[in-house]
Amino acid sequence: MNKTLCTITTLLICSLGWTDESPDALTRAKALHERIVAIDAHADIEIPGQPSSYVGPDGLSKVAPEKMRAGGLDAVVMAAAVGPKPRTAAGYVEARAIAESELSAIVDLAADPANQIILATTTDMLLEAHRAGQRAVILGLQNALILGRKVNAIDDFFAAGVRVFALTHMGHNAFADSSRPLFNAALGTREATAEHGGLSDLGRGAIRRINALGGIVDISQLSKQAALQAMTVSTTPVIASHSNARALTNVSRNLSDEELDAIAATGGVVHIAPFAGYLFDSSDPKLDAAIRSVRRNAGIDEDYLYPFELYWEIKDGAIKTEFLTAVRGLLGPIDLDTMLDHLDYVAKRIGVDHVGIGTDFNHGSGIDGYQDASDALNVTLGLVHRGYSDADIEKIWGGNFIRVWQHAERGRAATDT
Repeated sequence: MNKTLCTITTLLICSLGWTDESPDALTRAKALHERIVAIDAHADIEIPGQPSSYVGPDGLSKVAPEKMRAGGLDAVVMAAAVGPKPRTAAGYVEARAIAESELSAIVDLAADPANQIILATTTDMLLEAHRAGQRAVILGLQNALILGRKVNAIDDFFAAGVRVFALTHMGHNAFADSSRPLFNAALGTREATAEHGGLSDLGRGAIRRINALGGIVDISQLSKQAALQAMTVSTTPVIASHSNARALTNVSRNLSDEELDAIAATGGVVHIAPFAGYLFDSSDPKLDAAIRSVRRNAGIDEDYLYPFELYWEIKDGAIKTEFLTAVRGLLGPIDLDTMLDHLDYVAKRIGVDHVGIGTDFNHGSGIDGYQDASDALNVTLGLVHRGYSDADIEKIWGGNFIRVWQHAERGRAATDT
């Protein structure tokens, strides 16, 4: 582990009040972190040369290969995520073109020898890369808008290497209802909470096709009804690649206890995210009133699904920056311990076999102690501090994800025979 990371970790121990942490605990965390396969179940691609408000202060992707190496992160599911587009022939073409461009950028990242990273399309490839001391990227796809209205388009993306499929992003599509119904700024109204009552027939067909191909079904971003229905349709374990506990932070993107229980019943995994908007104290009425005031002052709807929602509707750059800064300030000190509280909640409710890490880096995530992939060791140290065993930490950091992926692969093998 490099000297810089050791210094950062020492500062973290002090800032989070882990002053009782022994040198042996830090030594144990480093040795364990180096041995295990540490996987981030969801981050977005940053295309080199394109402007972005999500990169770190150094201008680099939060999961840049050099940051993965510095933090001991072995693999990341890097997703091609497409936001809302018109549900028209032209909109579907545009959505697919964006997804294909993003996937191409991820493939190029892996193809560059300087990055020392491979594109893993099987668990065998992932594990072999780890044994060889290489990092890996796994392709993900987020938003079935990309598919238009064609279930068989999933085959094209699977053939291109995509292994993790999430049906929605912001807004409903022809396949499923989203946990984040779109707000129409021009009309001042939000689309209905449910369009399909969960999944449409296309959505059910998509899940069956993902199962048949050996892909992983990702229920993050689905509405509660869609998520629960997806779990009854899927014949293999599902994941939530970047979602937290709604019992602790009541926002629509987080998972209810009913959803957590259902995920565990499939054998699946909930991956916890260091995203402040999914970790704040939503039970505080004074905080809610303050957030609403800041939103009104910025000229966006005061009702929100999470505090930062609709910042993209603010056209004035200075007002947008002022809004984001004000909301971050209102949410208060959200740090790695806050994230680990959510992880603890999920682990205690449904078991350590059903929890993992999925950062949503490059899409607004980052908290004190876990700002980017170079901070990954801090998570291991935090888990050691909270009393998790080495075996538990290995499961949380990647073992559970690998188990789900292997199950998906066996599902394809059974279909092929």
